[in-house]
Amino acid sequence: MTLQELKSNMIKSWDYEVTPMYRGYTRKTLYINIGENTMKEKPVSDEMIEKFQGGKGFGLRLLWDGTKPDTKWNDPENEIVIATGPIAGITQYSGTGKSLVVSISPQTDIVIDSNVGGYFGPFMNFAGYDALEIQGKSTEDIIIVLDAVAQKIEIMKAPEGTSDTHILSHHLTYAFAESHEKKDLVKVSTVSAGTAAEHSLIGMLNFSFFDPKRNEIRFKQAGRGGIGTVLRDKKIKAIVVKVPKIGGNLNNVADLAPIVERGKRFNREMKELDDSQAEMRSKGTAHLTNVMNDYNLLPVNNFKFGNHPDSINIHSEVWKKYFTQGMPDGCWIGCNMMCAKGVDNYLLRTGPYAGQKVLVEGPEYETSSSLGSIMGIFNPDFTIESNFYCDTYGICTISWGTIMGFIMECYENGILNEERTGGLKLNFGNADDAMKLLHQVAKGEAFGKLAGQGVRKLKQYFAAQGWGDAQFMQDIGMENKGLEYSQYVSKESLAQQGGYAMTNKGPQHDEAWLIFMDMVNNQIPTFDKKAEALHYFPMFRTWFGLMGLCKLPWNDVEPENNGETDEPAKVPEHVDNYVTIYKAVTGKPFDKHELIRQSERVYNFQRIFNLRRGYGTRIHDAQPFRAAGPVTHEEYLSLEAHYDKQMLEIIGIDPKGKSLEERMSITRKYRENRYEQLLDAVYSRRGWTKNGVPTIEHLKNLGMDLPELIEIITPHQESF
Repeated sequence: MTLQELKSNMIKSWDYEVTPMYRGYTRKTLYINIGENTMKEKPVSDEMIEKFQGGKGFGLRLLWDGTKPDTKWNDPENEIVIATGPIAGITQYSGTGKSLVVSISPQTDIVIDSNVGGYFGPFMNFAGYDALEIQGKSTEDIIIVLDAVAQKIEIMKAPEGTSDTHILSHHLTYAFAESHEKKDLVKVSTVSAGTAAEHSLIGMLNFSFFDPKRNEIRFKQAGRGGIGTVLRDKKIKAIVVKVPKIGGNLNNVADLAPIVERGKRFNREMKELDDSQAEMRSKGTAHLTNVMNDYNLLPVNNFKFGNHPDSINIHSEVWKKYFTQGMPDGCWIGCNMMCAKGVDNYLLRTGPYAGQKVLVEGPEYETSSSLGSIMGIFNPDFTIESNFYCDTYGICTISWGTIMGFIMECYENGILNEERTGGLKLNFGNADDAMKLLHQVAKGEAFGKLAGQGVRKLKQYFAAQGWGDAQFMQDIGMENKGLEYSQYVSKESLAQQGGYAMTNKGPQHDEAWLIFMDMVNNQIPTFDKKAEALHYFPMFRTWFGLMGLCKLPWNDVEPENNGETDEPAKVPEHVDNYVTIYKAVTGKPFDKHELIRQSERVYNFQRIFNLRRGYGTRIHDAQPFRAAGPVTHEEYLSLEAHYDKQMLEIIGIDPKGKSLEERMSITRKYRENRYEQLLDAVYSRRGWTKNGVPTIEHLKNLGMDLPELIEIITPHQESF
C-alpha cells in the first residue's frame, strides 16, 4: 500500500489553512459529512468555551446540535465527535494526551463518552482543530485524512483487505509518513476499529502512536459503549492525522514557567515514590491485581466472588515478568508515569495470526480481570492472547469479559447448553472455548454473533426464548443502562454502587472509585458523606475529560505528606497543580471551586441529554442486585459469617434459626433499601429532584439555564 495508490482512489479533497492554538484553543472545529462529502469549519465561541470548556463538553454540545431526540445509533445523523481540551498536548506535565470520544451508543441508546490516550487528539489540535465531528454514512469503505503538512482534508476509498487494527494502522502510518524514518513515523496517528466492530455492538476504537524505542506502532483504546461499531457502520475504516512537527509549546500557553515547575515537581515524585506506592513504571495498572484480590474486590466468576486462590497466577509480579522493562512507555510525549506497559514478541497460538510474534498492549488491571478472573481463568497466556485479539478486532475488553462472565454463569445454570452455544462448553475456567467464541465474534459467526450484542440484549433474548428465569438473569447480568460493569466488586461499598449505577453513561470507574474510602478506610460512613463524595469525585474526574488529561497522575502516586493533609483522598497538592496549569495555559482566573463548577455544567448537560432521549431518571440508575449483594446460595455461603454478623449487628435481626433463604431475603431487602436512600441523598446534593432530574434553580446557579435545557426539564420539576 503506497500513498500514490491511496490517493488514486480520492473521493474528495479540500484545502485548508492550519490555525495555530492560542492559549490551548484553535477556536475552530471541523465538521465532515461523509454521506454528502461536505466539509466546513465551525467557530468556537466564548460561550462555548465558558459553558463546555473542551473535550467531552465540546463533544456533547456538537452531538446535541447534530442529532434529534429519536436519532438511533445507526442513523446517518448520529455522529462521532473526537475532542480534546486546552491542556491536551503540552509536554511538560504527565498525562496530557487524552481525547474524549462521544456518540449515541449502540449498547445504551444514550450518549457514550470514552476517554483514550495516544497521539491523535493532540495531533488534531496541532492540525488546527479543537474537535472533529463526523456525520453521515458512506456507501463504501473510506479513510479520512487530516494532513496538516499539505494542509488538506481528504476522503479516499479505503484499501481492500482486513480492517484489523494492527495491520491496517501499520500500512497507513507507513504510507502517510513523509519517510520511514522514526522522526517522521512519529508524526502520524490513526483511529480504527476492526473486524469484530463490524459484527457486534461492543466495537471500540484504537488510537495509535509510534513508539520509536520499540520501532512499533502502538495503541490506546476508546473502549466503552460501541463507538467502534458506529465507526464501521458508517463505513469508516480509519481516520489519519499527520502533523509537520511536535513541539514543547504548540498550545501557545499564557505562561510556560509554572507548567514546567509543576512538571518537574511531579517527575520527582514519580522517580522517588512510585516504587513504594504504585509501581506504575514497572507494572502499569496491573499492579492492582493482587491488591484487589487481597481486599475481596477482584471479580471472580461473574462478580460472584472477590478473590480466588489461583489469583496468584495473575499476581502483579507475574505481569511484571511479562512486561518489557526499561522503556519510556508513555502514551503521550513527556508523560513520566510510563504506565502503558506491553508484552513484546508474544507468540500467538490461535486465530488468524497464529504463529506470528506481536506486541501486546498491557494488560491493564481491568483486562487481567475481564480476560481472566471474571471467567474463572487464571492463565496469563490466555489473558495476553485475548487482549491482543480484542484490540486488533476492535472489542472492548471490559464489556467482553463481563459478557463472558454472564454467559458462563448462564451455562452453569442450564440457561445455556452445548446445543444453544453451537457446541461450545462455556463453563467457568474453559479457556479453549472462551477463545473460540472470541474469534466467532470477530467473524460474526455462530454463537459469537449473539454474544457480541452485550449483556442487556442477551438477557432479553434468553428470556424471550424461555431459556431461563428473567429475574435471575436480571440479578446476575452485570450491566446498567445497557453498559457492562467494569472490574471491581462493589457489594461491600455502597458508595461505589452509586459510583457505578448513577453514572451518566453506565457503570465505568472513571467517574468515581470510592471503594477504599468507603469500605476499607471508612472515611464516608454516613449518607451525607457518601453523597458529598458522589458529588465531588465524579465532578472532579469529569474535569479531566474536559481538559484532555489522564487521571492517573492525580492520585496513583501521591506527595510524601499527602496523608497529613485535611483531605488526603483529594490529593490537594495535585489539585493545586491542575489549578496552576489551567491558569498558566489559558491566562484566566481560576480556583479549585471553579474547577468543580466547570464540570457540573457539563455533567448536568449530559444528564439532560439522556432525559432528552427518554432516559436520565431514577429508574435508569437501578443496579443489578449482584452489584449490591449475594444472589445465589453459593455466594452467600462463601461469606456466611460476614453476612450473618451484619444481620445481627447492623440490621438488628438475629440470624440464628433462620433458613438460608430467609437470611438472603433479609440481606437483600436491607441492601436494596440502603441504595434507595443513597439515591435520595446524592440527588439532593447534586441539585436534582427525587427522580434524578436537575432542578431549574440548580441550572440557574451554574449559569446553564439555556432555553433548550429548561424546556426539557420543566415537565419533570414536580417530583422535587
